[in-house]
Amino acid sequence: MSAVSEDAVRTALHGVLDPELRRPIDELGMLRSVTVDGGRVTVGVLLTIAGCPLRSTIEQDVAAALRTVPGVEEAVVDLDVMTPEQRKELKDRLRPGRGIPFSRPDSLTKVFAVASGKGGVGKSSVTVNLACELAARGLRVGIVDADVHGFSVPGLLGATGTPTQVDDMILPPIAHGVKVISIGMFVQGNQPVVWRGPMLHRALEQFLGDVYFGDLDVLFLDLPPGTGDVAISVSQLLPNAELLVVTTPQAAAAEVAERAGTVSAQTAQRVAGVIENMSGLTLPDGTVMDLFGSGGGQRVAERLTAALGTPVGLLGQVPLDVALRAGGDAGAPIVLSDPGSPAAVALRAIADRLAAQPRHLAGRRLGVTPTA
Repeated sequence: MSAVSEDAVRTALHGVLDPELRRPIDELGMLRSVTVDGGRVTVGVLLTIAGCPLRSTIEQDVAAALRTVPGVEEAVVDLDVMTPEQRKELKDRLRPGRGIPFSRPDSLTKVFAVASGKGGVGKSSVTVNLACELAARGLRVGIVDADVHGFSVPGLLGATGTPTQVDDMILPPIAHGVKVISIGMFVQGNQPVVWRGPMLHRALEQFLGDVYFGDLDVLFLDLPPGTGDVAISVSQLLPNAELLVVTTPQAAAAEVAERAGTVSAQTAQRVAGVIENMSGLTLPDGTVMDLFGSGGGQRVAERLTAALGTPVGLLGQVPLDVALRAGGDAGAPIVLSDPGSPAAVALRAIADRLAAQPRHLAGRRLGVTPTA
C-alpha cells in the first residue's frame, strides 16, 4: 500500500469550511497539526471557543475529508481551543479594521433597507423571502433584523441557532444559506424589548460593526415601520443603503408608505423601488378578489418619483397566498418550500430585478488615479 501523502491530506482539509465563518479552516489558523503514521492520520484542529456550538460538525467534516484521501485507514480528529493570542490573530485576519465594513467607500455589498410606513404589511416576510431566493442563487446574503421592538425574522427564517461570541466578535447563525442577526436571539422567551432611541442606535451599531458577516454580496435590513429612530440611524451608519418600500394596495397604507420613502430626500439615500404586498387573492374559480383594493404600489412609486425627482419603479406585486403565511409560520420561506406558488413566483421576479440593479457608485472609492 502506498504511503499517505501529507500534501494530499492538507489539500483535502483545505475544502473543510468553518460552518460559521464559511472559510477554510487552514486559512483561519484552525488547522494546528497533521500527523501521518502509516494509514493513520491525526489532525489537530483549534476551535475558536471552548463552547463552540458546531464542534461536532467541524469534527465530522474533518473526518469525512480525511476519508477521501487515498491510503487513509484511520482518521483521528484532535480538538483543542485557541489561546487568546490565536483568537486575536483570527479577529485581526477577519477584521483588519474596526467599524462598519458596509459603510466603507470601497465596500461592494449591496445594502437594502426594507421600510414600510405602517406595520402589518408583510415587510419582514418579503425581506426573508428575497434574502433566501438570492442565497439560493449562490449569492452571499445577510439579514439584520433592525426591528428591535417587533423582531420576527428568526421565526420567519426558521433560524434556531444562537450567535457565537468570540471575545468582542459575534458570529451570526445561518439559516437557508442566509446569515442573520436579531435581538430576538438574545432575549428569553417572548419578552418585550423596551428601549429608547439611544439604545436602539447602539444595538444597530453593534449588529453592523461587531457581527462578522464576512464578504456579503447583499445585506438586507428589516426596519421597523415608520420614520423613527432606527430609520435615522440607518441613514447615519449606512449612508449608501438603498430603500425598498413595502406597501399594500390599500390607499391608506400607500399614503403612509409614501412618507417612509420621502425620508430619503432628507437622508440623501436612494429608493431602489416599491413592492406591493397582499395584492389580489386568486379564488378557486380563477377570479381575483382585491381584498385591500388595488393600485397602491403604483401610486406610491409615482408619488415618490415626483417627490424625489428620480425614477422610482414598482418592482412587483406579491399576491395574497395562504402558502406564504403558512411558510412564515413554519420557518420555511415560500420561495424554497413552494417555489411554484403565485407569491413565490412574484417574489422571485422581484429578486431578479434587485440582482440586475448595478451597484450605485456615488461616493465610492474606485481605485483609479488620474494622470496628466
